[in-house]
Amino acid sequence: MKSNWWKILCIVLLFFTFTAGFLVKVPFLGNLHESIRNFFFHVPMWFGQIVLLSLSLGYSIAFLRTQNIKHDIYASEFAKTGIVYGVLGLGTGAIWATYTWGEPWSNDPKQIAAAIAVLIYLAYLVLRGSMNDLDKRASVSAVYNIFAYFIYIPLIMILPRLVQSLHPGGMEGAKGGGNPALGGDSLDTTMTLIFWPAVLGWVLLGIWISSLKIRLSMLANKNLINEKRESS
Repeated sequence: MKSNWWKILCIVLLFFTFTAGFLVKVPFLGNLHESIRNFFFHVPMWFGQIVLLSLSLGYSIAFLRTQNIKHDIYASEFAKTGIVYGVLGLGTGAIWATYTWGEPWSNDPKQIAAAIAVLIYLAYLVLRGSMNDLDKRASVSAVYNIFAYFIYIPLIMILPRLVQSLHPGGMEGAKGGGNPALGGDSLDTTMTLIFWPAVLGWVLLGIWISSLKIRLSMLANKNLINEKRESS
């Protein structure tokens, strides 16, 4: 992705998201009030994290198939950006929860699951940092990354929907019945037209950040990569 059109698109989409997201008239939904504007930021960050961690998974699988160290670097950097998105998602969620549920952390199943998912991927970074051997680190990290991903998906997308939750999509919670489901009739056309460009914008931003970090990592490991090429 050496062309710049997608970077320009990213800037345009995020500028549109921030501008329209704060200025557009939003529907009145239960106890959400004006805090529903966080929907254009909080939710797309989790969409972005899923895409970034999926790319990380793909490159980990590619490394195990090819033993190309570049794939390990790609997998690592996409995972790191995905972690940043997860932390931002937890932060924006805590802000939203303060206004709608009365406290930033209410031990909601989806909050707990999201925090565990972030910790699982932080452990991935700790694992990588504990090994100096390039090949061993890449191989062990790739295997861990695959298992982490298939724990991550049920944690944030399946398990919270099977228990009582204040989040939309879960069973009705105890504190005021949770939020109305943010879909179907709950979102008007205007919000939908802002939400999906926001998702694409945040995804492109994550890929952009990751691509810059990949270039830096490739430069930092240039000598090791060259040595591996010569030895093979």
